Amino acid sequence: MTETTTPQEQAFIPPAKPLIGDEEREAVDRVLRSGMLAQGPEVKAFEQEFAEHFGLGRACVAVNSGTSGLHLGLLAAGVGPGDEVIVPSFTFAATCNSVALTGATPVFADIDPESFCLDPAAVERVVTERTVGIMPVHLYGHPADMPGLQAVADKHGLKVFEDAAQAHGASLGGTPVGAFGQFAMFSLYPTKNMTSGEGGMVSAADGETERLLRLYRNQGMEQQYHNEVVGLNNRMTDIHAAIGRVQLTKVDGWTKQRQDNAAYLSANLEGVTAPPVADGAVHVYHQYTVRVPEDRDGLAKALKEEYAVGSGMFYPVPNHQLKPFAGNTSDADLPETMRAAAECLSLPVHPSLSQGDLERIVNAVNALAKAGA
Repeated sequence: MTETTTPQEQAFIPPAKPLIGDEEREAVDRVLRSGMLAQGPEVKAFEQEFAEHFGLGRACVAVNSGTSGLHLGLLAAGVGPGDEVIVPSFTFAATCNSVALTGATPVFADIDPESFCLDPAAVERVVTERTVGIMPVHLYGHPADMPGLQAVADKHGLKVFEDAAQAHGASLGGTPVGAFGQFAMFSLYPTKNMTSGEGGMVSAADGETERLLRLYRNQGMEQQYHNEVVGLNNRMTDIHAAIGRVQLTKVDGWTKQRQDNAAYLSANLEGVTAPPVADGAVHVYHQYTVRVPEDRDGLAKALKEEYAVGSGMFYPVPNHQLKPFAGNTSDADLPETMRAAAECLSLPVHPSLSQGDLERIVNAVNALAKAGA
């Protein structure tokens, strides 16, 4: 009799998996041997190579986290107490945290049900005399409707900022994400499409924004002991930059694998709503997020327990319901945000998946959806 492996005995398929190889380890060793560990030549090279690799056509400034990048970008844009910045509620809390850290107020607008990104019409409904900016999130690796949002900004004299934490290499109409707003932040956290171990990269639309970003990340100094503003210590280390430089040589291949994996899932999944892609958009699938109208939580539980398939719920508690922000958002009208928070489930799409993994994911979802799990 031939023994077979039950689903419970199969290796667990994680929802995300950082990829670190020998090249990254060798790069770290190179920096350690150099003795130059803090912000130095590796950081400078990483900034230049990042901008060139993604075709941003603007300078980039490396920082120690994505959240720091958003915070410093807003400071460089002059955002502060008394101001309002319109953000989505369906995102990670760092988006609205960064606004609040400047002393400004995050104002929540609803999302487009297909892209999960800010809906320009919803944004226009919440513009007030205190609004100074709009900060869309290119969620899950799909670009937001930048032309639509820019039209609202132009109409009301607002600035546009980009939270591109999950969207390395995404584009819309041939323009790369990160080249639309006054600044854009890319996260380099371990589970993102590429990593530096931890860190962030901020693109700047003009020289003054770049100068202020560099000041704010380095205690307010360009010249040592000549502080121009009250700054922070948000510098990236050369160790992290060295990792990021290696990852830049691999990210295009990983992105293609993510897109191929997503295409296979979309062609074969049943019983769930696969993520659409807008005309002219390049989706880089940081997450492959489906809608499960009935019992999303039950499906996630059954995938893990019965088929050893991981998944992620991003974001079951929208930002406007979080304790720091719930007090002044009780009248927020965000029906699509609430629906997404209840229905969205992200399935594995990362480049480490084998064909067998993809088939197991499809078979598991289809079997459970058919059974009504």
